[in-house]
Amino acid sequence: MRYSEFGLTTLKESPAEAEIVSHQLMLRAGLIRRLTSGIFTWMPIGLRVLRKVENVVREEMNRAGAHELLMPAVQPAELWQETGRWDQYGDLLLRIRDRHERDFCFGPTHEEVITDIARRELKSYKQLPLNWYQIQTKFRDEIRPRFGVMRSREFIMKDAYSFDLDAEGLAASYQRMYDAYSAVFERLGLTFRIVDADSGEIGGSRSQEFHVLADSGEDAIAYCDADGYASNIESAATLPPEGERPAPSKDREKVSTPGVRSIEALCEHLGVEATATLKTLIVEGTDGPVALVLRGDHELNAVKAQKLDGVAAPLTMADPGTIRSATGAEPGFAGPIGLDIPVYFDHATAAMADFVVGANEADMHYTGVNFGRDIEAAETVDLRNVVEGDTTPGGKGTLSITRGIEVGHIFQLGTKYSESLGATVLNKDGKQQVLEMGCYGIGITRIVGAAIEQNHDDKGIIWPDPLAPFNVVIVPINLQRSDAVREASEALYAELQELGYEVLFDDRDARPGVKFADAELLGIPHRLVVSDRGLEEGELEYRHRRDSESKNLKREEALKLLTK
Repeated sequence: MRYSEFGLTTLKESPAEAEIVSHQLMLRAGLIRRLTSGIFTWMPIGLRVLRKVENVVREEMNRAGAHELLMPAVQPAELWQETGRWDQYGDLLLRIRDRHERDFCFGPTHEEVITDIARRELKSYKQLPLNWYQIQTKFRDEIRPRFGVMRSREFIMKDAYSFDLDAEGLAASYQRMYDAYSAVFERLGLTFRIVDADSGEIGGSRSQEFHVLADSGEDAIAYCDADGYASNIESAATLPPEGERPAPSKDREKVSTPGVRSIEALCEHLGVEATATLKTLIVEGTDGPVALVLRGDHELNAVKAQKLDGVAAPLTMADPGTIRSATGAEPGFAGPIGLDIPVYFDHATAAMADFVVGANEADMHYTGVNFGRDIEAAETVDLRNVVEGDTTPGGKGTLSITRGIEVGHIFQLGTKYSESLGATVLNKDGKQQVLEMGCYGIGITRIVGAAIEQNHDDKGIIWPDPLAPFNVVIVPINLQRSDAVREASEALYAELQELGYEVLFDDRDARPGVKFADAELLGIPHRLVVSDRGLEEGELEYRHRRDSESKNLKREEALKLLTK
């Protein structure tokens, strides 16, 4: 491709709208252009990268025995009403109405549609196992689209759906997708981790996420290489502490804490560490408010909390009026002593003694509080997010925390959708049996952004070779003024194309510094510079995008290096 014919425009400065590196570099390098909030046009160079992702995904899905189809993007409300998700999905669902006043949505996912296909097309167990997939545009009406393609409203996704006769078959289909996804991210040259995850609004009995590791990742991942454990923070379990609780050494005392409503302020006021405090959070319950009690330095895990008996889902913090009614005090002074509502204590609280709690009285706290004497010792539950150094659920090591960008998610759905939509087949005994389903998603557009977040420097993108829009960029110096440079560059361009390389020939009449800066911004792995001085020596100047220095090579050596 000749640069002059490509219509590529790069930007020197990052647009003000771009918050993270991938968004900034995708705009600067001309991969995308914003149409409106959360909706982007993929420009030719960006589309080249996108298609490379799609091709790898398609090849691995086909290799795993899945079959490609293409479902409608617009879906009738009736299907979503059959599963109950028309109301459950909430405002993320872009609802539309046709001229006949019939309700539709622009699909964010296709569980209903594929299950409708299955109940119409599949009649016998002999047609199983079966896996259908598509690569298609989705739409989710994000309340606050941000981070470019990382959280956009319109995006391209590969979604696949497996159908099996029983749970054993589903497990086998799930494993094939696990292996296929692993192969995809390995082939794309990305560093990733596979973590246990919560099934969320999709549902099902088991799910795992595929995360590209990057410091800018929105998701925190807990892992331990010693026992191969990895999970997102939402799903990582904590264990009750081992050993006996320390014996009380202080008497309980009520102390004045005027205006002290946070753990930070409490620690400063009393001169104690957050680890010596308890915080009591009042949340909405299914039959009145519920108290959740954690160590002061720990963070409540909403996913875990809303699964507890009596706690409303989604988790909702109680309003000030409810807190006053439940505790007798203003928010900020709640404590577990004397509460007449259900109370759950986190596991970590079981190891505490002589701690500080709210006194359920304005501007007052208790110090020197102990279980068994001041508070009845209760069975503890897992309420919090794990932290660095926690013991792994298997007890074989300690956890480390890193950041990741979710780019894939696989689910064992079971019969959640097939049962509600009546998708059955005849089994070997001639009886109708509900299908076991799995669903498997990869964010095609998100992979591009995640790859940049993981692979960049202050000069621009550094594409892994399989994702690069071009393999090689030829940068001629004085092309318009040197016949020798023009002839050598044209010959090199033709030869590299003949060898099968995707080549960007920078034939612009521009200064060398501009061409070098754009080559680095675009992240093309291999750069070959053609100059009069080099031609006199029979050499080309070569630099890999990850290298800090260039080297002069004979033409044959340069071509051999590219081939290698």
